[in-house]
Amino acid sequence: MATIHNRSNPGDIAKTVLMPGDPLRAKYLAENYMDNPVMFNDVRGMLGFTGTFKGKEVSVMGSGMGIASIGIYSHELFNHYDVDTIIRVGSSGSYCDDIKLYDVLMITDAFSDSTYAKCYSGFEGNIIPASGDLCEKLRKSADSLGYTLREGRVHSSDTIYYKRPEGETPYWIQVREAYNCLAVDMESFSLFHNAAMAGKHAGCLLTISDEKTTLKRASLEERERSFTQMMEVALGIL
Repeated sequence: MATIHNRSNPGDIAKTVLMPGDPLRAKYLAENYMDNPVMFNDVRGMLGFTGTFKGKEVSVMGSGMGIASIGIYSHELFNHYDVDTIIRVGSSGSYCDDIKLYDVLMITDAFSDSTYAKCYSGFEGNIIPASGDLCEKLRKSADSLGYTLREGRVHSSDTIYYKRPEGETPYWIQVREAYNCLAVDMESFSLFHNAAMAGKHAGCLLTISDEKTTLKRASLEERERSFTQMMEVALGIL
């Protein structure tokens, strides 16, 4: 049934959904990777499309930015639209010198100091794993394509901008050192939590768009159009 955030009807959305943050990236992916894509949602500009890839049905939908936004959309996909699997395909900021622009990460678990999971379910922890079986499928997909994935933990942050006391070690460095995080995003933690609560599957592939250690960053156009390897790996599980 339709929700206040999604106007689609039962059957409009495939069992597997690829989920970038940017709805315009979802549109780009639908138009460039899928056959016969049909838009199923445009409420609040959060675009979603269903089509086929090599004859197999798949959907792509934007999540918006942040733990709360993907928390809403992934909850509804899992619980109202009977989606089995969501793979986040997004951008990320590298925390490590040896992880460079356009490297692809497969996230094994997410750390966050967000209260999302505690408010949702009473969960008191701060690290939530991706679905192990889905991670294995993504590994096999990458291997078959000859692509290298870096694997590890992401910091799912509630904030992009910080104003900390002068002279204090930057917060991202504190998190990197304390929790062994390779990079930062803003969505994986709530996605993984919602999948676990629903008994469904969630994974995350991230392409590095920023290097925190060097301040290098991809342009807006590059962020939208240059994540080819990540998309091919995600689609390879179908």
